[in-house]
Amino acid sequence: MRKKERFEKVLKYFAEHQPVAETELVYANPYELLVAVILSAQCTDKRVNMLTPAFFGRFPEADALAKASHAEAYELIKSCSYPNNKAKHLIGMANALLSEFDGVVPSDVKQLQKLPGVGRKTANVIASVVYNKPAMAVDTHVFRVSARIGLTTNAKNPLQTEQQLIKHIPEEKIPLAHHWFILHGRYICTARNPKCDKCPIKSYCKYYNNLL
Repeated sequence: MRKKERFEKVLKYFAEHQPVAETELVYANPYELLVAVILSAQCTDKRVNMLTPAFFGRFPEADALAKASHAEAYELIKSCSYPNNKAKHLIGMANALLSEFDGVVPSDVKQLQKLPGVGRKTANVIASVVYNKPAMAVDTHVFRVSARIGLTTNAKNPLQTEQQLIKHIPEEKIPLAHHWFILHGRYICTARNPKCDKCPIKSYCKYYNNLL
């Protein structure tokens, strides 16, 4: 199967069977999503969603978080991965958000990356989810799934994966495709023992067809 045809079939399936796909992080505004995505690095969305109600109760806005001590922030996120670094990044992010962007979460990926704790993946998530921009955030799920299916070829890092994917996905579908691949990787195309028997797109999948 040619790559173009594989993209068309995979995207058509998800568009028809999963027209609504959203992040599983719980948030009420851009600031809350930004905090949640920073916390989600190497941590499950489920764990993050357990932490954020208390965190947002204590720091409902960037100005409150900017005034926080490291110990205060750490205490609320200590069950998350790398809480020391994340507490430092969150406080730094809040201060930068206030000083450089008047407290408004920017929509531009390059501007977002000026905030402490915000790399390209996090910036793409915010641009895509909050502002519906054609930004493809590549996490471990997207990286793995796109390679297994055969949508990417010899991509050595997230940036190469991102570049290959956006080349073949229509702009208006990129924000959705990001969630399609994440959810597919989280529940079907798992890192260990992928559930190929339950996979609805296995007939288009390079990995599965190589098993036959």
